[in-house]
Amino acid sequence: MAVPLYQAKAEFFRMLGHPVRIRVLELLQDSPRPVRELLAEIAIEPSSLSQQLAILRRHKIVMSRREGSSVVYEIASSDVAELLRVSRRILTELIAGQNELLAELREPESGRTATSL
Repeated sequence: MAVPLYQAKAEFFRMLGHPVRIRVLELLQDSPRPVRELLAEIAIEPSSLSQQLAILRRHKIVMSRREGSSVVYEIASSDVAELLRVSRRILTELIAGQNELLAELREPESGRTATSL
């Protein structure tokens, strides 16, 4: 029995739903990077990074190749980088909306009319 599309999408987003995986993808969106650079930027245990990279590799989100003694990772599809850019725009809009609401909440009570309540 085939998995419904909505379920496959939920599993995809769940797979992306780890801060280290998101950070790795952010770092890779401009260019490939060796593991040592990723470790320096993310500052986690090598075994933890390896585990997160394995998940991204297994889901074909990143690809790896050996260059001498280094392993270099890159995003497998430019669509993943675009997804990161779109999510940033969405978050920017959400936060901007929250700031407007926060500013309105901070207005003195006497300055509000009955229609703004």
